[in-house]
Amino acid sequence: MSGDQRRVVAEARRVLEGNRQRGLSAWGGRRYDFVCPSPTTYPFQWFWDSAFHAIALLHVDPELAKQEIRCLMQGAQPDGFIPHMILWEKGAHEVALREVQPIWLADPFYTATIQPPVVARAVLRIHEATRDADFVREVLPPIRRFFRWLKAVRDPDDDGLVALIQPDESGLDASPKYDALMGISPESTEETLPELERSMQRLYDAYAPYRSEPARIPALDVFTWEDVMVNAIYADGLRCLAKLVAIAGDPPREADEFSARANRVRHALETKCWDEDRGVFWDLAGWAEKPAQTLTFTSLFPLILEDLDPRKAKRLVDEHLLNEKEFWLPYPIPSVAAGEPAFDPGWRAKTTWRGPTWVNVNWYLYWGLRAHGRADVASHIVDRTVAMIDRSGVREFYDPRTGEGEGAHDFGWTTLVLDLIAAESGGA
Repeated sequence: MSGDQRRVVAEARRVLEGNRQRGLSAWGGRRYDFVCPSPTTYPFQWFWDSAFHAIALLHVDPELAKQEIRCLMQGAQPDGFIPHMILWEKGAHEVALREVQPIWLADPFYTATIQPPVVARAVLRIHEATRDADFVREVLPPIRRFFRWLKAVRDPDDDGLVALIQPDESGLDASPKYDALMGISPESTEETLPELERSMQRLYDAYAPYRSEPARIPALDVFTWEDVMVNAIYADGLRCLAKLVAIAGDPPREADEFSARANRVRHALETKCWDEDRGVFWDLAGWAEKPAQTLTFTSLFPLILEDLDPRKAKRLVDEHLLNEKEFWLPYPIPSVAAGEPAFDPGWRAKTTWRGPTWVNVNWYLYWGLRAHGRADVASHIVDRTVAMIDRSGVREFYDPRTGEGEGAHDFGWTTLVLDLIAAESGGA
């Protein structure tokens, strides 16, 4: 291991230890024990963050990785819904709660919205590292119900693709690809955040009469969005779920069901979202499914699917990822292509996903590149990821031109660099 890798590993371990939250919640008297994204900025438990934290924790202590998932599953509801945030001690975090842009609560301690279902991939990785089938059997029931909830509630047109009802559900809160539907001016200015907050409140007001009937909300067409990244993660999760069902010893027909659904989602992405002329995938906006042609990293995200058409995978890499005018910047992979008007690598808008590089994106696309025979490109991304963390610390995101750290300090999922370093050394 090189010197910069050793320094980054030490910092990542420090963050995973320092961000741990433990206690007894006023919500049902439940004990919580998890790694928060950032103690000062994001003190709650987020759905996809915890899945990423669990993967990073495998390189510290696999038992802590299991605990991360167990704590998260306490938020699972009887109907299958799992919230994107659990506010374990809301009263203790009133100041921090006010600093998070408007959120839609289903209960005083959890939100009414979802996040990408990374959890199935995380549990499969835990099993691959520990061979603990009992753990899989323990956490599989709520995860299985959640994937069935997504199909029942968030695929109203039955095309295989799940729909989001607000930007936060993708985890990409202020991505400029949502600007038109959210009524936000495309240029990155100081007004972006206030416009976003007003638009989010507009969504919540529209949804308020339907709180007891969430399946009706996508049909309102206030914000109905089939997101390429979310659906790529959904397809990957279904594939992982099929393997987890087999590990748990459940009926083979269930594994077949989830495999078939994974195939259907991937097929829908390739037939409905692929733009043959541009060589990218576009999100589908609104009930009319209008292609949202703002070039962001999500246009490349089906690379994470091993069964993606190899020709399409090659075009994504050669024409876009390796394009220095789009994504191949000194510290890739920027969240928005450099040629887009809204590209904001320096975080001028003071909101997220408008240009900077995020480590969870690099992590997902690293494994996708390896699956499609582009290990050379994947290795370069790891080298640059390690370099920017070594330079700027464990930050929320980074300027893709300079590697300068931006956003929250000691940010949890940036510790996914542990998995990248291990993979490059043959240890993951």
